[in-house]
Amino acid sequence: MTHALIVFTNLPGQATAATLAQRLVGGRLAACVSIMAPCQSVYRWQGAIESAGEVPLLIKTTADRYEALQAAILESHPYELPEILAVPVQQGLESFLDWMNDETRPSPGSDEPAR
Repeated sequence: MTHALIVFTNLPGQATAATLAQRLVGGRLAACVSIMAPCQSVYRWQGAIESAGEVPLLIKTTADRYEALQAAILESHPYELPEILAVPVQQGLESFLDWMNDETRPSPGSDEPAR
């Protein structure tokens, strides 16, 4: 079984969410990114309570790809301190987990090391 992760992050709008999702899947850092319905987040930032509309992403990846995925999110995320939370998948449909593993392998001929 692969060591699957679900990674959460929020973006300020639909366009930035779609751009990041395309980048992560295109770079084989995620097998799938679900762009969720916009939500309202309430949080404390620099001593003040803030509220902002956000678009959550549900990113399906593997533990082997997490560091590169995190780096890619940090590189293109517009927030000063983006939410990036990874939760391990304890169980799942084996064939889906196999697909996730296959889709997050570096492309043949890439300079990334094989797993």
